[in-house]
Amino acid sequence: MEELLELKELLHQGKVAEALIIVEELEEISKIDKLNKIFSYAIILLLHLIKKSAEKRTTKSWETSIFNSVKQIQRSNQRRKAKGTYLTEEELLETIHDAYESALREAAIEAFEGSYEAEEISEMVDCEEIIKTAIDLILERNNL
Repeated sequence: MEELLELKELLHQGKVAEALIIVEELEEISKIDKLNKIFSYAIILLLHLIKKSAEKRTTKSWETSIFNSVKQIQRSNQRRKAKGTYLTEEELLETIHDAYESALREAAIEAFEGSYEAEEISEMVDCEEIIKTAIDLILERNNL
């Protein structure tokens, strides 16, 4: 909010160059917020895909979490006015890869009632296949 007031004051003073610097800072803050939100939902998405793969079963709750996570990632990544997305497909893939380890640790707590460590769960699943499924769902190339 402070930045907006400063921006308004600079524009009233005709200091466009200084105002543009604040606009760029606000854009960066907004993008970081979007990236963090996408990362968080990617962990939830991957968590349920890992559990589904490891346990070779699914539940309505997991399917709902997968669906909701995909929708939230799509929504967070969508640029409303400018159209397009905040993250390219490559950046999205990188984010999914970054989230995988956190999701794996969460899956170790939840899958099989916490009987296995993350490393053991990792051996039960195909990381690349799970990441591919996640990307396909997000980019709507696959229906679950």
